[in-house]
Amino acid sequence: MAKHGKKYREAAAKVDREHFYTPTEALELLKEVSTTNFDATVEIHMRLGVDPRHADQQVREVVVLPHGLGKQVRVLVFAQGEGASAAEEAGADYVADNEMIERIQGGWTDFDVAIATPDMMGQAGRLGRVLGPRGLMPNPKAGTVVSAEDLARAIQEAKAGRVEFRVDRTSNLHVPFGKASFDADKLYDNLAALMDAIKKARPASLKGVYIKRATLASTMSPGIRLDTNAAQAMEIRY
Repeated sequence: MAKHGKKYREAAAKVDREHFYTPTEALELLKEVSTTNFDATVEIHMRLGVDPRHADQQVREVVVLPHGLGKQVRVLVFAQGEGASAAEEAGADYVADNEMIERIQGGWTDFDVAIATPDMMGQAGRLGRVLGPRGLMPNPKAGTVVSAEDLARAIQEAKAGRVEFRVDRTSNLHVPFGKASFDADKLYDNLAALMDAIKKARPASLKGVYIKRATLASTMSPGIRLDTNAAQAMEIRY
């Protein structure tokens, strides 16, 4: 097992591994124990009580974080004609022409979000082997397949901090919601918006506990156990 460095050990010593922190306590402590030389990403990791093998217990939704993710989001759009023009005007970083589609087929994925108009899903679908494993395939449920009229809104939301979350095959969620450089109030607002979206995504067929465990962490920081009841009671303050 790899040994942790001195900085990590000092940070970990500040975290009570048996204590369940309120969101306010956890976020303040997280900023204190985030000691990387770069602006670390802040994430929440959850264990859900769903069984993702059943179609009616999938958890998948999107949320626009009020203070964004703190990073530049590169958007690629599959559109043609008026849709392509609308995408360029709305600030899309790339509009997929034939040459770019060939680049993607060759493995190029230097973008963060892919959006498509319905008439271009045939071409986007042929790229499933490349886009699918990276979570980049446009999907109507995720709000990334939109009409040409809605392209501007979708692009602006993606760049503003639109986050998609989806339960994995082990019933876990892993969702980024900001940067360690954000002040605690902004992180709180983002987490509150995310928790609200997660609660609303609870499957109607689920019996029993929905959110079993939750941990906050930033890149290379120790995890901080979250009081799940307090987290679910958060209210958006922005």
